[in-house]
Amino acid sequence: MAALAFAPSDADAFALELDRIRADVLAERGVEDARYIRRLVAVHRILEAGGRVALAVSLLPPAWLTGTAMLTTAKILENMELGHNILHGQWDWMRDPAIHSTTWEWDFPTPAAAWKHTHNDLHHTWTNVVGRDRDLGYVIMRMSKDQPWHPAHLLQPLYGGPLLAPVFEWAIALYDLEHEAVLQGRKSVRAFLGDVTGVVRKAARQFTKDYVLFPLLAGPSALPCLLGNLTANVTRNIWAHTVIFCGHFPAGAESFTEDEIEGESRGEWYVRQALGSANIDGGPLLHLLTGNLSHQIEHHLFPDLPSNRYAQIAPRVRELFEKYGIPYTTGPLLRQYTSTWARIWRMALP
Repeated sequence: MAALAFAPSDADAFALELDRIRADVLAERGVEDARYIRRLVAVHRILEAGGRVALAVSLLPPAWLTGTAMLTTAKILENMELGHNILHGQWDWMRDPAIHSTTWEWDFPTPAAAWKHTHNDLHHTWTNVVGRDRDLGYVIMRMSKDQPWHPAHLLQPLYGGPLLAPVFEWAIALYDLEHEAVLQGRKSVRAFLGDVTGVVRKAARQFTKDYVLFPLLAGPSALPCLLGNLTANVTRNIWAHTVIFCGHFPAGAESFTEDEIEGESRGEWYVRQALGSANIDGGPLLHLLTGNLSHQIEHHLFPDLPSNRYAQIAPRVRELFEKYGIPYTTGPLLRQYTSTWARIWRMALP
């Protein structure tokens, strides 16, 4: 792996320069950043409220199209740019309980606390390390040659995309339960049952809100309202699945073994984040709708910096990669998506 060929002294120097970029952002962080996130929260609320109102009279086709589009956009913004980044603690410095990582509960079946453990604590610590990063294939897929092959993986081009993407939010809720940890003795049955209870309660609220409460409030428009809510959720799920997979699995994104990261320094951790992530090229609208995970490399280097700063620091990060000879994996969405699917098919075979 490229990480092994990277001299420790170079890794330390690389880390110092990245730390300088981080310090610059922290020094500049302030009023404009706060205005950005508060404005985005307001836009999200307007879109959701407008979408709900339009779907309440969605027997009229124009109202259905308008309401579904508004609600879909609201759910994407809430999930990607708001929920994901707020739960990373990117806005905790504002000390605003309305957008704080300890108080935010997002529009997702997984309770925030469970997701923060599997994502923030496990995935961002052990990025792409086989046997440590559960997000490397999400337990059910083989995405690295270092993962053992099983005949069931022959079906992953089917269950890993067409079946998984539309129900991604529900699959993540089950995934965050860490059921395999119980079988391996790393998690008690009592803790598991407690997590199950939390997921069931949250999932029931989500299901009731979108598929019972708002359709009933729509009266004669109940059925088209329900279909609009379903369309918004499925679209959000497919989009989130696409963005997340393109950030971790296209050509150029490397995986690592536990032996390769033994005794890993902070600088080497930075190198692993750099080599294990991939960006998506695009304009401001794409970056916003991906929650700035189109800057997956910058996000993995600095997961707690405000997401609106990733585009600003990306040129400096890329220049630094070139200086140290580290590949900066990026490309248009279609190319990254095609590359990801090539990997899914390749790893399905022994």
